Amino acid sequence: MASQLPIYLDGHASTPIDPQVLKAMLPYLSGQFGNPSSQGHCYGWEAAAAVKYARQTIAEAIHADPEEIIFTSGATEANNLAIKGVAEAYIQRGRHIITVETEHPAVLEPCRYLERLGFEVTYLKVKPDGLIDLQTLAQALRPDTVLVSVMAANSEIGVLQPLTEIGALCRTHQVLFHTDAAQAIGKIALDVEAMSIDLMSLTAHKLYGPKGIGALYVRRRSPRVQLAPQMHGGEQERGVRSGTLATHQIVGFAKAIALGLAEQPQEGERLRLLRDRLYAHLQTLDGIHLNGHLTQRLPGSLNVSIEGVEGAALLLGLRSAIAVSSGSACASGAAKPSPVLLALGRDHKLASASLRFGIGRFNTLEDIETAAAQIMLAVQSLRRGAS
Repeated sequence: MASQLPIYLDGHASTPIDPQVLKAMLPYLSGQFGNPSSQGHCYGWEAAAAVKYARQTIAEAIHADPEEIIFTSGATEANNLAIKGVAEAYIQRGRHIITVETEHPAVLEPCRYLERLGFEVTYLKVKPDGLIDLQTLAQALRPDTVLVSVMAANSEIGVLQPLTEIGALCRTHQVLFHTDAAQAIGKIALDVEAMSIDLMSLTAHKLYGPKGIGALYVRRRSPRVQLAPQMHGGEQERGVRSGTLATHQIVGFAKAIALGLAEQPQEGERLRLLRDRLYAHLQTLDGIHLNGHLTQRLPGSLNVSIEGVEGAALLLGLRSAIAVSSGSACASGAAKPSPVLLALGRDHKLASASLRFGIGRFNTLEDIETAAAQIMLAVQSLRRGAS
């Protein structure tokens, strides 16, 4: 008899495709396989119509116009296009960019690349709860600042940054505002107009959609954002991002967002209750430290550091029962402690002994109870072994 799969609690790394999303995608993998750029026959027309509808669905989700949505291969490409594209397009205006120490590598690495080209980047520190200080941001703005990039929801600790206040500050100083909303879309309300957001990176696979598809929102009015293409070829996506559009993935992306928005209030409350239940169990152990703001976080997100255990040993002891990580999926293979947790002020030992939980749509109360029991047993066993 096959062994039972571990309980999946790593929803910030990725999520399974929702059956409704898969159903929406399948026709565009078989009979409706046309290239949306082929305008001479019905196969292309069908694909183009599907892409148009998906673009409109995604735009409405963030209160944008459909022509402001540029499809990419994911949030990493969207982040690179936003940061490098703005830097190149506005190089005559200035060479200063502001971001945050706790950003995803897909933001930090493009910034470091630009530093090698002569740009200056200010990396804002965060407070112990993971939030930026708005006054510190205001003081960092300069006449040559062209872009501020601040993640909507942190991929490790789930903290929600004050987008509306950041956007208002940037608008007052006529600086473009980009946010990586890969973890936030479909989980919290996003409004590019109310939040004064000029560029927003999105992806599907954090929201029960397919991997390999994302989008970048690029404001076209008040102000009209200029963007230098980073991929050249067939002039798709109005010349901003060349490459044949993956119709089936785009359709799945839009369906995933539509489902997320439809269930957002109720699902958010359900996930919040499950998260708080898990945290309540873990708090019965001594030496549990919450990483990030207690309430200003994604509803299904929990990150804790645990005293008296070795992080790698804890993950090893849990892996047959629970699928969980110790940090960003893009850095979890590294032996180093999470830079995000170090930025919060955690020492190396505590930062290394952390667990990141991403509770999702298909998790149940029974999953949470079982996971909590397994974690407590593992921690107690490791502590006994260390004493």
